[in-house]
Amino acid sequence: MNPQSQRAGFAGLAAVELRPDDLAAATALVRDFVPRDRVQAVHRRRLLDFAARHPDALHRSCEAGHLTASAWVVNHNATQGLVLLHRKIGRWLQPGGHADGEGSLAAVALREATEETGIDGLLVWTAPVDIDVHLFVNRRRTEPDHLHFDVRFLVCAPRHAAPSGNHESDELTWVARDRLDEPELGLDASTRRLARYGFDLARTVAVHRDR
Repeated sequence: MNPQSQRAGFAGLAAVELRPDDLAAATALVRDFVPRDRVQAVHRRRLLDFAARHPDALHRSCEAGHLTASAWVVNHNATQGLVLLHRKIGRWLQPGGHADGEGSLAAVALREATEETGIDGLLVWTAPVDIDVHLFVNRRRTEPDHLHFDVRFLVCAPRHAAPSGNHESDELTWVARDRLDEPELGLDASTRRLARYGFDLARTVAVHRDR
C-alpha cells in the first residue's frame, strides 16, 4: 500500500469535512496523489496547472473547465462495482458530479454517489484512486463543451445494498471485474482504469467485512 493509502481511511458523509470554496484543499489532495501509471501522472499535472491558472476552478462558472469528483462504488465484498446508464450522456459511467465550490472532493464524491445510487450508508476512502481530464460534450447543447478535471474515489456500499438511482440515470447495474471489457457495456478506457484501480484498492484495504 502506498503512503497516501496508509494515511487515508473510510469515512461516512458526516465525517467528511466540507470546506466551501477551498481550492487549496482540493489541489493539496491532488498534489499528494501518487500516480500509478503515466496516464494518471499526465492528468494530475494538467489538473494542477489548470487550477493554478483558474482560481474559480471549483465552480461551473469557470467556463473553460472545472473540478468534479466521482466514485467507484463497490458492493460489500468488493466483487462488483456499480455503473449507471447516464441519461444526459447516454453511456454507462460511474456516479459523480460537480464540486460546486466544495474543496473536500471526497465529500463531493460521496454526496454524488449517495444521490445517484440511492444507497444509504456508503463509505468513502478519503484519498483519490484515480484522476482524469476529459472533454464534456452535452448532447443537448444546453452548455458549451468544456473540460472536467475529475478526481475519483473508492466508495464501499453496505451489505444488502439495493440501488434505486435517481433522475440522472435510466438504469443501474453491478459489474464484476471480468465484465469491464464487455462491448455491451461500452465502458470507456477512463472508466475501466478507475474500476481496476478501485477494485485493487478495495482488495488491499480489505473492505469486505461485516457491518
